[in-house]
Amino acid sequence: MNLQQLRYVVATAEHRTMTDAARSLYIAQPALSRAIRDLERELGMTLFARSGRGVVVTAQGRRVVKLAREALDAVREIEGLANHSGVTEAELRIASTPSLEPGLAGRLLPAYAAEHPGVRVHIVRCDGRDSVVSAIRDQRADLGLTDLPVPTDLITHPLERQEIVLISPPGLDLPNPVPMGKLHGMRLALPARGSMRRRELDAMFGKYSVSPVVVLETDERNGWLNAVRAGQASLLWYRGLAEQASRAGLIVRSLEPAVRRVIAVVHARRRLPLIAQDFLATAEKGTAA
Repeated sequence: MNLQQLRYVVATAEHRTMTDAARSLYIAQPALSRAIRDLERELGMTLFARSGRGVVVTAQGRRVVKLAREALDAVREIEGLANHSGVTEAELRIASTPSLEPGLAGRLLPAYAAEHPGVRVHIVRCDGRDSVVSAIRDQRADLGLTDLPVPTDLITHPLERQEIVLISPPGLDLPNPVPMGKLHGMRLALPARGSMRRRELDAMFGKYSVSPVVVLETDERNGWLNAVRAGQASLLWYRGLAEQASRAGLIVRSLEPAVRRVIAVVHARRRLPLIAQDFLATAEKGTAA
């Protein structure tokens, strides 16, 4: 088995149709089908079972695909080591939500850059947690920074706990901290109905038997803050937004009881490139400090 065959196996497993896999590899579909059949004969096992117009990975095939991915990752890691000493600059891709990006750029990236000046970091901007998960699964990012929980096919490295606070326009007569019961009947801007984050907030409202008045439903963060600036609603979000909100003249209050979420670096269940392993080490070192 050579590197080209490994790439064929991984592409076929990822795309689940020979046509799509061939397109991603820039080869003809019949050539890919022949190559997979030849490899199956060489190994004496069936890697893919035909199902309608697509293929499904067999039990033996899943093991081969896993090992093929690890081998290709190892090759990319070796190439990355070569790039460290050459002209080409290594690139680390990190997916992040807008609310967590300031902390990433302000704390983690400077510490990482100080130890690894030869690596260029590209931030893949995502609308929310679901988008971070998609970026990792689609291999558009090596690592992701998001709050938990995430699906179990991803590995998590918890970094810190962030407080959820109430961000309101000035003039509201509210104590600090705000008892959960005060959210009943309060005008709020919330994530879109059906989203993971909205389901979590709805579960919290149910737990404390409160029913806010939903003024705005969107996953656009600027839309939330604009609604608060206009005096139309309040917003539940992370303490990390407090500085930006305070500069805009908004009021930030804690909740009682306090609500916190775990922030973590996440990645796929595969061997990480060396530069990604280095970033994890830097992030975890900062957490321990």
